[in-house]
Amino acid sequence: MRMYYSRLKLASVLGVCLLGLLLCLPNGLRNPFPSLPWRQVHLGLDLRGGSYLLMQIDLKSLTHDRLQTLADSTRDALLKSQLGYRNIVTNDEAGTVSFSPRDASEADADVAALEKLPRTVANEFTVKKQDNGTITLTLSPDAVKARAREAVTQSIEIVRRRIDATGAVDPEITRQGDDRIVVELPGVSDPERIKNLLGTTAKMTFRLVDSNPMHATAPPPGVSLLPMSNPSEGAPLPVYDHVDVDGTDLTNAGAAIDSQSGEWAVSFSFDSLGTHAFSTVTQANVGKRFAIVLDNKVIEAPVIRSPITGGNGQITGGFDAQRATDLALMLRAGALPAPLSVVEQRTIGPSLGADSIRAGMLSLAAGFVMVILFMALFYGRFGWYANVALLANLVLMIAILSLFEATLTLPGMAGMLLTLGMAVDANILINERIREEIARGRTPLAAMQAGFERATSTIVDSNATALLAHVMLFVFGTGPVRGFALTITIGIVTTLFTTLLLSRLLVVRWYALTRPTSLPV
Repeated sequence: MRMYYSRLKLASVLGVCLLGLLLCLPNGLRNPFPSLPWRQVHLGLDLRGGSYLLMQIDLKSLTHDRLQTLADSTRDALLKSQLGYRNIVTNDEAGTVSFSPRDASEADADVAALEKLPRTVANEFTVKKQDNGTITLTLSPDAVKARAREAVTQSIEIVRRRIDATGAVDPEITRQGDDRIVVELPGVSDPERIKNLLGTTAKMTFRLVDSNPMHATAPPPGVSLLPMSNPSEGAPLPVYDHVDVDGTDLTNAGAAIDSQSGEWAVSFSFDSLGTHAFSTVTQANVGKRFAIVLDNKVIEAPVIRSPITGGNGQITGGFDAQRATDLALMLRAGALPAPLSVVEQRTIGPSLGADSIRAGMLSLAAGFVMVILFMALFYGRFGWYANVALLANLVLMIAILSLFEATLTLPGMAGMLLTLGMAVDANILINERIREEIARGRTPLAAMQAGFERATSTIVDSNATALLAHVMLFVFGTGPVRGFALTITIGIVTTLFTTLLLSRLLVVRWYALTRPTSLPV
């Protein structure tokens, strides 16, 4: 590697440093050029303040819903096969659906029909005839665990969509353990609305109301008494457990003002499958009440006056603007597979975040100044060149973080300080190599060339291994660990650039202009 820089190489190195300085400007100046799409570094929860929520998914509810679906599928499969049944019962604790055949001679046919039911995962459930004559479908424990893992992954995506729709800036949503989700909301000091959005499953179904007045107090199997969402609207209604139309078939929902009543309402539309199901059930049940159920509460139960075939509808229920908007948001984002409950909640005030920023900046500045003084005292002019490269290193790190709109946390600031120390190590290696070559009697130019060449391989090797380690830390780490690994990873890349290119450039240009007889190192 010769001690020579072409004009193109010189312009490229200086251009990268200038670009880095420009990308840093939005972090210190407010809209330096409003017409340009400048990006900034976002401050994490520990710096900006905000809210921390630890939420747990209700796995029992998940099993209950699956058993109810399995019971409905059992009824449909037996009726399609012209087989009868008595007393279909679900047991959440045992994870079973059981029933008695209409006739003992039909037991084998019942088992054969139910074996054809689709499984969401392999070997999800088994079908067996018991000694007492009942037939039982039993969920596999492994299938329940697999469904739980899938539900947490699905919940994270739905939570992300709901929070994004509120306009929260740079939320952090991660999995913790098998059934918990961590939600960090920088800048959100009052998380009540977020808690309401996330604590609502938003599982909407459309079911027929049992018109038998006797069932309003003593519902038979297959019918449940569901309360009204607004208790003032009346007593609980007997609603069939069978879901006629599922809210998962919704394609869109929005808040609007009802043209007739002038009140806020939620309009919705179905996809082709939902449109067909809605049309079929309204055609066959004209004159009956059709309940709109949200999270096991009846929003309203209007009478079907005529078939609804267009796939569009509207929900009214004494909404205000905020509630209608939030309900439409949740329906668009999709229903959670199971309810989420808040296990832990913490709020970090902006004053504490400001204190953290102040302490972090103070430690960063103090460390930076001490490193600069050390290099200047021990290596003279070459130490000052290393300091210039060190300053450029810090600028480039902030520039890259700004470019990707990364989130800076306290561990991230610690990573930046550690990066500066690692960058100094590389310059120390080069300067010590140059000293060794001078002691051997080499000329200044030969000593500089040998010092840079022999130190380069060592610097590249050590930084490459550190880079791989911190990339893995970023990929597999969570929370503060990822913030620390991110700044270290970026810092290693900028360190290689500033140490091997920028500091070398400064030394070469100085030598070309002065042609010294000895080196001040």
